[in-house]
Amino acid sequence: MSTDDPDRRDLLQTLATIALASAAPAATAAPAAEPLPFVPTDAPEPGPAMLRAPLRQRSPGRPGQFGFLDGHWRIRHQRLRAGLGWDGFEGEASCFSVLGGLASVEELRIPARRFSGMGLRLLDVQQSLWHDVWVGAASGVLAGPGQPGSFEDGAGIFDSQDEKQGRPVIYRGVWDRITPRSCRWQQGSSHDGGRSWALNWSMDWERVG
Repeated sequence: MSTDDPDRRDLLQTLATIALASAAPAATAAPAAEPLPFVPTDAPEPGPAMLRAPLRQRSPGRPGQFGFLDGHWRIRHQRLRAGLGWDGFEGEASCFSVLGGLASVEELRIPARRFSGMGLRLLDVQQSLWHDVWVGAASGVLAGPGQPGSFEDGAGIFDSQDEKQGRPVIYRGVWDRITPRSCRWQQGSSHDGGRSWALNWSMDWERVG
């Protein structure tokens, strides 16, 4: 996996023995979610934003657009394991905005996997473009420059280009179904220039407290 690969949460498969990272000061009061067993689940459906063609022009990013994440969350994960179908497990997260909404910080915790990491959403003011960056607790190192994206019709769409086995591939992360109490993050990829998309991760977020 390259450092720019947005499938950053693939680290779960190899980091089962990593201790949880210390919580950020604003996240220390997070209610603990009871982890559920790792069990098979039905395949999640990709949302309309996941199925959109690659964007030729993006809406300008604005401070505070990730404010919907502020607070504590319980997360239901569904992940596609190659050749094994869909599996489900629970996790939790604490998020807060800084710099007047120019940045959003997420601490992701999955007690059942003894895994944690940090997501950073940063607004490039000059380009009016958001970037989604991942930091795993295993390394503490930013995973590349981040996946660029914007909010379109109420959904955050983040795309990046890469190659896999010599073929071009587009990776996409989407924030949608955003309400005051819930939201969803999905991850997929396209090997045909964005004409079709294959979903490999879906996270349903439910606010705690």
